[in-house]
Amino acid sequence: MGVFSDGVFAIIITILVLDLKAPEQPSALALWSLWPRGLSYAVSYFFLAIVWINHHYLLRHAPHATARLLWGNFAHLFAVSLVPFATAWIAGTRLGALPVALYAAIFVLVNATYLMLCWEALDRPQSQDVPPLVRQVMRMRSMGTLMLFALAAVAALRFPITAMVLICLCLFLYLRPEAPFLRA
Repeated sequence: MGVFSDGVFAIIITILVLDLKAPEQPSALALWSLWPRGLSYAVSYFFLAIVWINHHYLLRHAPHATARLLWGNFAHLFAVSLVPFATAWIAGTRLGALPVALYAAIFVLVNATYLMLCWEALDRPQSQDVPPLVRQVMRMRSMGTLMLFALAAVAALRFPITAMVLICLCLFLYLRPEAPFLRA
């Protein structure tokens, strides 16, 4: 399951980078005019890296693939596969309100499916190596960021830049896949 997921992540990142286009003019101003595309690409790439790292960390606690785990993984990969579309829309509209709201909504979906994977991978009898406090903190972090991404989706309709800042702040909570300050 991990190898398949790695391949899907690689394809998604490739699709993401294919949307980057060099400016047609050889000037700093032409390059600067692409800032929405660069910003949306950087945030999306950072998000995909974090999701991939956390995905790897989580799946190491699930040595046996169950039907729920497999379907949860497919749902998670589907949600992640929507990121390049929203990234391109944000870039093309220069951080338009609806595209940023969709982007945040996709992050809600990615986080919700990650939470499903957490429940399946961490709440199995085979995953006793994960202390209860670590499980609790991982779930709380997922629920908290799920709500923050949802807030960003609503806020984006009026304040898209504020929503992007909120999205970026949420991403920093996942820099370490294990629960912060705890060891799994």
